[in-house]
Amino acid sequence: MEAVSTPSDQFLPLQVDLANEASVREAVQKTQETFGALDVIVNNAGYGIGGSIEELTDAETRTSFDVNVFGTLNVIRAVMPYLRQQRAGHIINIASIAGFAANTGWAIYGASKFAVVGLSEVLAEDVKEFGIKVTVLEPGAFRTQFLTKESLVFAQNAIEDYQAIRNSHAKYAAMDGVQQGDPERAAEVIVQVAAMEQPPVRLFMGSDAYRRALQKLEIVRQDLETYQKLSFATDFQ
Repeated sequence: MEAVSTPSDQFLPLQVDLANEASVREAVQKTQETFGALDVIVNNAGYGIGGSIEELTDAETRTSFDVNVFGTLNVIRAVMPYLRQQRAGHIINIASIAGFAANTGWAIYGASKFAVVGLSEVLAEDVKEFGIKVTVLEPGAFRTQFLTKESLVFAQNAIEDYQAIRNSHAKYAAMDGVQQGDPERAAEVIVQVAAMEQPPVRLFMGSDAYRRALQKLEIVRQDLETYQKLSFATDFQ
């Protein structure tokens, strides 16, 4: 990850290998030394990966988790000593609506984002005694480069049988450039969330994400009611 700009007293460009814990710690230390405090940490690195579990190799799957999950964990581990000492700070992890309601053909991507959502929800509880806030953002489709080849990869060994997955990938490819979400408005919302005294632990971003979340909640509700007796059947009598 590299940010290119002119260094100033308000901007510090750093090149960081998020999968390398030492590289992350060095970057965090330089940031702390330069600005004297860490106020808001946004974990935004990640990429999409499409394919069935059978199609994606162990290496492809682990690479996805290295960036989407372990990169986030590396940053959190590196910043927490500073935030605890300050008794203040706000960690914002960007997941996806796929981390709550994943779609056909995105099992590994969904799994990595489910992990980010889960660790964020528990982290929020673990660090609140230190005055540290945690928010996980679950955006829908935004008009960014996410659906381009620079940010999205597919299984190298596609299996012909998985036609539903190919159809799903084609549907997403057709969305590129016409997504509902406005990235500039998303940035404004993130700034707004960062300034809140009591920010949400989880925030679905975009009307599409909101609708998918509601649909998932209804499915879960129906399953709970339909199989209540079966759920309770495991209790000691």
